[in-house]
Amino acid sequence: MAVYTKLTATGQYVPQRVVTNDELAAIMETSDEWIQAHTGIVTRHYAMNDENTSDLATQVAQQLLTKSGVAASAIDLIIVTTITPDALTPATACLVQANIGADQAFAFDMSAACAGFTFGLATADKFIRSGQYQNVMVISAEVNSKMMDFQDRTAAVFFGDGAGGALLQATTDPAENSILAEKLQTQGNATVIHSGRVQPITKIAASNYPQTDAFYQAGRDVFQFATTVVPQQMQGLLASAGVASTDLQYVICHQANLRIIEQIATKLGLPMTQFPHNVQKFGNTSSAGVAMALAAVFDDLTGPVLLTAFGGGLAYGSVLIKK
Repeated sequence: MAVYTKLTATGQYVPQRVVTNDELAAIMETSDEWIQAHTGIVTRHYAMNDENTSDLATQVAQQLLTKSGVAASAIDLIIVTTITPDALTPATACLVQANIGADQAFAFDMSAACAGFTFGLATADKFIRSGQYQNVMVISAEVNSKMMDFQDRTAAVFFGDGAGGALLQATTDPAENSILAEKLQTQGNATVIHSGRVQPITKIAASNYPQTDAFYQAGRDVFQFATTVVPQQMQGLLASAGVASTDLQYVICHQANLRIIEQIATKLGLPMTQFPHNVQKFGNTSSAGVAMALAAVFDDLTGPVLLTAFGGGLAYGSVLIKK
């Protein structure tokens, strides 16, 4: 008997601390006017005082359990997509597993940068369709603030912290299938976007200690990629699925920059009213942005939705879903 994937519940969470453009302008050469004009961002939230990525993800996991009525003991798999984990090991997903008491699950992290949620959904879908797993959480969580160079205004003003996620469940009813089509791609480019690089040692010495670099992006290259290559992928996926852009209820893009979302809307010939966005309030929350925007409109879904995200790798993925 064929098994399908049903999208059952969504959730989102942001830390309490709100950071305004003016606050950032006080420590770097920028201004509220410049940030809003170039990015559309007004505020963002930062995790502080020991609140880390696993804490944000746990908040979302608890929401998914509450909304779905599924017990933690029934969760089979937890995937956390992040490029800002609590640590290289153990996986942030394992910390979430412990926090919610999902003692029958296995858990792992996935690194696909800002495309993480789309990659995570596609991966969870395969586990469920195998017939071995019934309840899978996909949570995208980022504490970008801890990886920023606050002397680099080309990156620091964009990013905020947050988490979003979804519970996916197995179903044998094809009418309940939520994952309709997907396209995942990477370009093997390590220069346009990178973060947390750890250099090998050059000699054996007592002074050796691991260090990582701050987040970096080549803004113009990212903008060009996001407004040319990414819309082509989106249009190709829709064509292969036999879905016209006008059939879509929503298009939820990576919340990188409001200007990029506006450009993509123009390329698809759709109004901005069909593009839910949270970047003004939350900034670029990396892999969490799409998940958070989906959670905000999930209760109102009646038609197909195209999820598209892009980031370091260069990784980019589109997933066509319905409720």
